[in-house]
Amino acid sequence: MQLNDGDRKLLLQIQADCQQSVQQLGEKVGLSASACHRRLKALEKKGYVLAYRAVLNAEKLDFSMQFFIAVSLSSQSEKSFSAFEKAVLDIPEVLECHLMAGQSDYILRVVCRDQKDFENLHRRLIARLPGVAQVHSNMSIRTVKVRTGLPL
Repeated sequence: MQLNDGDRKLLLQIQADCQQSVQQLGEKVGLSASACHRRLKALEKKGYVLAYRAVLNAEKLDFSMQFFIAVSLSSQSEKSFSAFEKAVLDIPEVLECHLMAGQSDYILRVVCRDQKDFENLHRRLIARLPGVAQVHSNMSIRTVKVRTGLPL
């Protein structure tokens, strides 16, 4: 499936607000509701749309602290990477985990309610993940920009 300008417009619209009706989307991208629905379903089927979700306000939900944690493993084996990644999947405070090229093997983005919450998370889980050799944590002071959509 080759994306055309209409597909890109449709994807931009659902990135901005995925709660719009098919009728509203169609009006904004110049398609009838039925054509818009067919096109949207085709984009979903081909894997261009992975999921629809709500973005929650972390501060209102008392997650006032965000950390970026650089992790280096003691071994670069596939077994070590697999064990670490499997363990990270079970930690709900880890919002993102990225395998990196560079000084660290992984970067984790975690949220915590306060300093004590972070200390507990670090002692209980992060430092005990399989194969961890070094951990360097950085606290985010303020989020300047968050973009959840792609620049189509």
